[in-house]
Amino acid sequence: MQAEAPQTPAGEPAPGPNRYARSYRLQGYTVFELRGEIDLAALPETEPQLDALTSLPRPRLVIDLRRTEFFDCSGLRLLCRAYRRVDERAGTLRVVCDRQLTLRILRAAQLTTVFRPVGTLEEALTD
Repeated sequence: MQAEAPQTPAGEPAPGPNRYARSYRLQGYTVFELRGEIDLAALPETEPQLDALTSLPRPRLVIDLRRTEFFDCSGLRLLCRAYRRVDERAGTLRVVCDRQLTLRILRAAQLTTVFRPVGTLEEALTD
């Protein structure tokens, strides 16, 4: 699997990796990999990157949560923002999550039926 850098609508590279996230293109999808503590402090660095990745028409986005250590309501806000932006542009959003604490938060917020998380990146990339 060869990864490539994602681009913005203007054809420019999307914002680069930071301490909370990195993104790359793989099999026709943009993978947005979150890591560390995804809380209020992470939003200033992750939201602009997410907005750039979801600004194209018909975005195909995979949000990978497997490397998160902490995920709170700010993380849920980020997921919901991605869902809304992808839906507005007639795209596809998939979520990868194998962490029980994060899955518990998604269940408590009744969002597992919306995001339908899968356990591996391979599952998310399967059409």
